[in-house]
Amino acid sequence: MPSSYYPKLIISDTSCLIALTNIGRLDLLKELCKIVYITPEVAAEFGEILPDWIQVIPVKDVLKVKTINNILDLGESTAIALALETQNSLLILDDGKARRFAKNIGLTMTGTLGLLITAYKAGILVDFDMVIADLRKEDFRIPANINKYL
Repeated sequence: MPSSYYPKLIISDTSCLIALTNIGRLDLLKELCKIVYITPEVAAEFGEILPDWIQVIPVKDVLKVKTINNILDLGESTAIALALETQNSLLILDDGKARRFAKNIGLTMTGTLGLLITAYKAGILVDFDMVIADLRKEDFRIPANINKYL
């Protein structure tokens, strides 16, 4: 297995960090990505002490953040703006509106569930059903047919 399953730079919004932290499985993100980039705004929304493999990078184009923030929440706006500034990046977004926006502007993305499916297929996550059950207990929206993606 490569040192990191995802060869791209990973930029995360807050929802993935919160969801995985709430179920005690933030380690899965590290196993897949090794280094994850977030914005100071995402770090503030997360509100927890960050592990050393999560690096905080500010967005350079503040005007772009303000423009996107007219449509989306601040964390999502800064994550998308950072992805626009970062070549060869993979953006982690869970919010449907934010995902549609990112797709429309040509960004490559996945979500928390996509990460978990990738971790399962890579042999990193062996207890997929338990992790999904734990996420459901945290009111994380998961389609009933999630196993069809395995």
